[in-house]
Amino acid sequence: MLCAANLPVLAHAQDAAASTDSSGGVDAFDYGNEIIVTASKRSQTLQDTPIAVSVASAAEIENAQIRDLIDLQSAVPSLRVSQLQSSANTNFIIRGFGNGANNAGIEPSVGVFIDGVYRSRSAAQIGDLPNLERVEVLRGPQSTLFGKNASAGVISIVTQKPQYDFGGSVEATYGNFDAITVKGNVTGPISDTAAFSIGGNYNRRDGYAYDVNLGTDVNDRNRWGLRGQLLFEPTDALSIRLIADYDKIDENCCIAGNVIAGPTVAITNALAGGPSVDANNPFSYRVYNNFLSTNEIENYGGSAQIDYDLGNLALTSITAYREVRADTNQDSDFTSADLIGQNSQQLGIDTWTQEVRLTSDFDGPVNFLVGGYYFNEKIDQKNDIRFGTHFRPYGDQLIRAASDNALNVAMLEGTLGALEGAPTKYVGSFFRAGDGLDEAYRMSNTAWSIFGTLDFEFTDRLMLTVGANYTKDRKRFATNVISNDVFSGVNLDAAAYTPFRQALLIGAGVDPATAAFLAANPTMTLPDGSSANPLAGLKAFQFLPPFLNLPNAVEDGRTNDSDLAYSARLSYELTDTVNVYATYATGFKASSVNLSRDSRPLAADLPAITSGGLRTPNLVAGSRFADPEESEVYEAGLKAQWSVAALNLAVFKQSIKGFQSNIFTGTGFALANAGKQSTFGIEFDGSVRPVRGLNLTLAMTYLDPKYDSFVNSAFGDISGTKPAGIADLSMSLGGTYTHEFAGGTRAIFHADYLYESPVRIVEGLQGIPQAVADSLKREVNQLNASFTVALTNGLEVGVWGRNLTNAQYLTTVFPAVAQSGSVSGYPSQPRTYGGTVRFKF
Repeated sequence: MLCAANLPVLAHAQDAAASTDSSGGVDAFDYGNEIIVTASKRSQTLQDTPIAVSVASAAEIENAQIRDLIDLQSAVPSLRVSQLQSSANTNFIIRGFGNGANNAGIEPSVGVFIDGVYRSRSAAQIGDLPNLERVEVLRGPQSTLFGKNASAGVISIVTQKPQYDFGGSVEATYGNFDAITVKGNVTGPISDTAAFSIGGNYNRRDGYAYDVNLGTDVNDRNRWGLRGQLLFEPTDALSIRLIADYDKIDENCCIAGNVIAGPTVAITNALAGGPSVDANNPFSYRVYNNFLSTNEIENYGGSAQIDYDLGNLALTSITAYREVRADTNQDSDFTSADLIGQNSQQLGIDTWTQEVRLTSDFDGPVNFLVGGYYFNEKIDQKNDIRFGTHFRPYGDQLIRAASDNALNVAMLEGTLGALEGAPTKYVGSFFRAGDGLDEAYRMSNTAWSIFGTLDFEFTDRLMLTVGANYTKDRKRFATNVISNDVFSGVNLDAAAYTPFRQALLIGAGVDPATAAFLAANPTMTLPDGSSANPLAGLKAFQFLPPFLNLPNAVEDGRTNDSDLAYSARLSYELTDTVNVYATYATGFKASSVNLSRDSRPLAADLPAITSGGLRTPNLVAGSRFADPEESEVYEAGLKAQWSVAALNLAVFKQSIKGFQSNIFTGTGFALANAGKQSTFGIEFDGSVRPVRGLNLTLAMTYLDPKYDSFVNSAFGDISGTKPAGIADLSMSLGGTYTHEFAGGTRAIFHADYLYESPVRIVEGLQGIPQAVADSLKREVNQLNASFTVALTNGLEVGVWGRNLTNAQYLTTVFPAVAQSGSVSGYPSQPRTYGGTVRFKF
């Protein structure tokens, strides 16, 4: 199992105390050593680190065939990773808390750091890194050890430094779906005071799904990357580590299957001239689209880490600059009918960060860490969404169905134009192919923080650690969105249409006097809750209304947040092998900005917008941004390690006030703050070695989450309910057996099993009865295994399989785009297997 929190392996290959195998790497099966982690920004054993953290060593990542961060969840039960509609949209969730996908203006609640450098969006996090040393997953709010606040947790990825002994490895894998993966790295000395390393990776795979309409495989993989490092150590006190990397993704992703076929499927089938979806069968991996989705992503940058030893003080500086360029397009109606002809995005993210830390190492009872952090990011995003050739006849059928065939597109165009005195004004313009939205968004984010911790060692066994982080965060954002969706710009409440509304009411059996009154007061609500306007039902088809851009006279397009987060932790060494700790900590995440076509003024701003003459047709209230998240955790834990067994136990109550919820409604996303979301949880992981060579592990997480308060959700007041997608019980059970033959050859068998108890996938679905939405559940039963033979000359040959049980579950579901009553969902990946040859030298 990947979760190495209980395996006594040494994570630092450069430590002279580590035993090595014949290839020069760390021997993951030397039971005399301990895991060294830097979660506390100091090198400590895992047992001595009073933080809830899981650690995966490089050896375990190899044995478990962890291909990327998405696979990491199979061994860390508190972590959940979901890939959504593109390769650049991946959501990380720890202890049930997480967000950040689907909108570049939403910073994730789970922070991802690679070699100490913060990666602000998932497009910059998903590359296949060569030569990993370890992955640390820190659970709960992390503020006082990281300059960049993370309100839910941190994933810290550490790659191996350049070595002064020449060596490296090369690896090739072939698997089903014609999967080919090649990785390699080499490291060695340049001089007595300088070393280098360079690594590369190539990862391609045919699609595991089939597009019946286009006659081609889809959901393929095609990515490669390079990573180079230089290490300069001119003196014993000074170390300079330079890193540069480049990753490229160019693949077709991601399919959505049809979960519920609603009434619009009959329309899309007729328009497509045959099946437009594989109805009610999301796990057939047979989809119907009218153009291939594309994901072209470049992620590159560099960093410089300078460490200077001042004796009892250590100074660290990390400077980094990164760029992300993503160009995506998707047939987002997920049917072979040409409804959405284009839904593209060109995204550019430029990020510069600077961190400075000073850490003490005194013999006395008091030690400290103090640091400063600066973050500067610019986002430039352009989107285009266009109606396809079938959207006009599709819209016509929707209007006919909504009006019991009393209306159609051509009648509306002629009638509304005539009432405005221009009979041909709208002819042929409603739902016209090629019409839609041209979108442009810009955001600049500047943040800085001062953070630190102070350790008081009362006795050799009792320590108090307090910490604080003061953060200042400012964002400026602007939009330039232009709609040429003609029908969405029509005000169906306009006075000019009064005769038309009156005629419709009389035709529906309303007496003339009442009809005249209602037609003149179309915004009035009737006693049964319906609208007085007989055209009101058509407003649901005004998909892309005119956009009120900002900054404007009422909305300045700025946020300005500040916060003081703090923590207190008491740790006590009960014995030489058992430690306990208790923690109280807070965390913070600044406001997130709604950089999407669903950005709408706050309800409180509408009166000023109206009085200022800024109101656009069909403008409704929504959100421009979500207020900050403030997290809090109470936690108690126990860590123990003996010669043949180890365990970690944590009990916690964690909450986030103002959790930033971003829910898809079928035509867009609703960004809103939950009043408060809290979770009570218990985490356990342990290992035992009953005989030499055999290591058994078990990790379990129990979560009991709820919305303490969420009045303004996309589905109304859901206060007191359980958040969707968070399993009560997650468990990872694993075992590794190593047999060493005479002469040193080793055979290594590894297996791990992931279980997640059944859980409701979504809080609700627009246009779907709540009971039906509640019935959509996810349960995970996934088995992974590998068998490797390692020869004494550095050659390793192995076979592996992931999801050997071919577990099928929906990672998420959502209302089908502009298809009321239909539901789409992202299915899990099918079984994969293959063989690997690796040579270490």
